[in-house]
Amino acid sequence: MSPIAQAALRGGIPLVIMGGIGSALLLQGQAENGRATLAVAVISAAVAGTSVIYQIDRWSLRRQSILHFAIMAVTVLPALFLSGWFAIDTPAGVLLVISLFLFVGFVLWSSFYLIFRAINARPARASR
Repeated sequence: MSPIAQAALRGGIPLVIMGGIGSALLLQGQAENGRATLAVAVISAAVAGTSVIYQIDRWSLRRQSILHFAIMAVTVLPALFLSGWFAIDTPAGVLLVISLFLFVGFVLWSSFYLIFRAINARPARASR
């Protein structure tokens, strides 16, 4: 399966499921819960869909990471702004959301980098 098809499948499943739940909540008049669930749908779809980027072996980690960050910036960040989870009626509120986005992204990227580096180093040690 091509990377684009994999991304569509990985991202499409949570988007359809969570999007359906969010839409149902909105139709039931539960605007706050519906909006939050739709935000989760977008975030889940973006994260799941872009995971394919890290399986393109011919790309450097830098290229993969920059593309992943760019996609997160145009999907997850707006979803956070529209979710209703944060007060964004002041510049400080907007700055807080951006700061949290960058901080959490950095922590998650760094953690997964260290985890996968350790996992990939194990077979090399075992073969000695």
